[in-house]
Amino acid sequence: MLKYIGKRLLISVITLLVILLILFLLLQLMPGSPFNDEKLSPEQVAQLKEKYGLDRPVIEQFFRYIVNMLRGDLGVSYSLSANTPITELLVNRFPITVQIGLASMIVGTFSGLVLGFLTAFFRNKVLNFIYGLFTLLGIAVPSYIFAMFFSYFLGYRVDMLPLLYDFRTPILSTVMPIMAMSFGVMSVIARFAKAEASDVMKSDYVLFAKCQGLPNGTVIMKYVLKNSLMPVITVVASLLVSLLTGSLVIERMFSVPGVGGLLTSAIDSNDYSVVIALSFIYSALYIVVMLLLDILYCIIDPRVRLGGRD
Repeated sequence: MLKYIGKRLLISVITLLVILLILFLLLQLMPGSPFNDEKLSPEQVAQLKEKYGLDRPVIEQFFRYIVNMLRGDLGVSYSLSANTPITELLVNRFPITVQIGLASMIVGTFSGLVLGFLTAFFRNKVLNFIYGLFTLLGIAVPSYIFAMFFSYFLGYRVDMLPLLYDFRTPILSTVMPIMAMSFGVMSVIARFAKAEASDVMKSDYVLFAKCQGLPNGTVIMKYVLKNSLMPVITVVASLLVSLLTGSLVIERMFSVPGVGGLLTSAIDSNDYSVVIALSFIYSALYIVVMLLLDILYCIIDPRVRLGGRD
């Protein structure tokens, strides 16, 4: 087990270093400049490049970039908020994005598992209709359409929730973004949960357990649920990263002061240091989540432990 975890940890570190190399190359090859203001003279641009170390050799910039990134120094903003450390720009925005993302993940996963498993365990026309309707809407309709729907009915017509993010009522202000983002998660999880549970219920060991006279509740809890959750966990992990990094459209629609708005503003102002830093954070989050997923596999599935030992 330790060998398996160590191998996955080494792969994660190597992947992170490769991503840093790619991001640095993109930073060098991107067109334009954060100092392309017409009011700046060539001498002022040269002074700014010297101040931020952009006039040094590429190799020196690369190694300094790697060291700074690995120790948590994401650099400073060049044009979006001049001389402001990027960590200061994120310290208030990132928790809001993570809060909305985690809440959307929890709501979408729980409702999707309940809907998918109930539809698989109980052959009911009403449940099948609800399952088909919700999964079709969640997959076919983009999240911003749900956001517009909730904004009109819950925010404007009923006046139940604030239309835009309000720091005085942060919890109420995140209800509609969470609902809009969790709908797609629910539909994906429900489809996977139903498909996996239906396949497991047709397996030989489940039929053998039923032939032994075990109650249906025991068979479902002991055999079906555990073996159905493994593939669903993979889907949850991939969806979790996308939600933690925030939805650009949803955050813009509800004026949520999250990471998504910071990223779009940085792109508009050619502040490549902020864009690269956020890309690094997104990549690191994905690697960490997938590493935790591998470790979870190792704990749940004995076959993974045996394979790692071999």
